[in-house]
Amino acid sequence: MSTSRVIDGVNVQTHYRDVEHQLSAAKQGIWLFMVTEILMFGGLFVGYALYHMRYPEMFAEGARFLDWRLGFINTLVLIFSSFTVVVGIYYCQANQMKKAAAALGVTILCGVIFMVIKYFEYTHKFHMGIYPGNMLDLAKLNHHLAEAGEPLIKSTNLGLYFGFYYCMSGLHGIHVILGMSLLGWCMFRALRGDFNANYYTAVDGVGIFWHIVDLVWIFLFPLLYLVG
Repeated sequence: MSTSRVIDGVNVQTHYRDVEHQLSAAKQGIWLFMVTEILMFGGLFVGYALYHMRYPEMFAEGARFLDWRLGFINTLVLIFSSFTVVVGIYYCQANQMKKAAAALGVTILCGVIFMVIKYFEYTHKFHMGIYPGNMLDLAKLNHHLAEAGEPLIKSTNLGLYFGFYYCMSGLHGIHVILGMSLLGWCMFRALRGDFNANYYTAVDGVGIFWHIVDLVWIFLFPLLYLVG
């Protein structure tokens, strides 16, 4: 016995009234999942705020090792990617699948640019001896700062700041990679002709996920890069 029927060219499961009912349920499901993501990052934000209030000078010193210009470029890249994913959804609604796939491809490219910039940020810190979960060698850090003519580090627990930095930015980076993978899957399906004006639920759901990832970074950028 079939568990679905075709309505307006869309396979609708029998427990839904129509296409709109199925789409609405799918959106509610993705939003419930996004709530769990927000709660996860929210716990990190609360921990960050508590320790920042206790050690404001140490957090300010830690932020000196981050290049706000790179963070700002990544912010612009992700904001633009939110626009392109919306364009992809629009073209799905307009039954222009090649254009939809192109827009999703540009979104993936933005994700690649974001991760490449993060790669250079991470490798620079590794070169300076700044690793996640590691007691920092203040003598080595101060040597690099002295060569650059920068003020020396005074905080002895600077590893706490970078623990938050690697945890928060690394977790966000994992979400960016997951989002890029899902966008690639949607792009492939769009080119295959799986979507149309009546059915683009997968693209819509992935778009919501990508917007939340972008929103999280908009909070991370000032917290990590502009704290000083």
